Amino acid sequence: MGRWMSLFARAAAIGSAALIPLAAAPGAGATTTDFTQTQTLANGALICGGNIRVWATTSPDWPDKAILNMQSGPLIGFGGPYPFAPVCNVPVNVDWRNLDTGATGRWSVNVVAGMYGSIQYALYQPTGTGHITATVTTGSLNIPGHGDFTVP
Repeated sequence: MGRWMSLFARAAAIGSAALIPLAAAPGAGATTTDFTQTQTLANGALICGGNIRVWATTSPDWPDKAILNMQSGPLIGFGGPYPFAPVCNVPVNVDWRNLDTGATGRWSVNVVAGMYGSIQYALYQPTGTGHITATVTTGSLNIPGHGDFTVP
């Protein structure tokens, strides 16, 4: 049995290593800007809430665009239909505005998380070149987050 487990562990390690080059890494000139965190209540349990983290990544390698990234910390809840496996969810909106061109946009994601947080959500946004200001809100009671960044 130990031999099979060893072979399985090696195959898993090789498979994981093979995936690493597929991840898109920002170029050498990439800049990351963290927004203030959004504190929110969430759905899924009687009492559920936590923080949402949003940040922007910009680079001269992709002009006129920014990558907006989103991830929740632990969204912890009590009660509800699954009190021993609490999973919470909340719709999150990132509203951005290019102060130089007047362009606007919204990125909406239903964030699902548990006691370990959520996966990372990321999407290119066609912001155009210029100074961008953004506000992060949720579909539940929240304290909005804010961020400012520049797209080359």
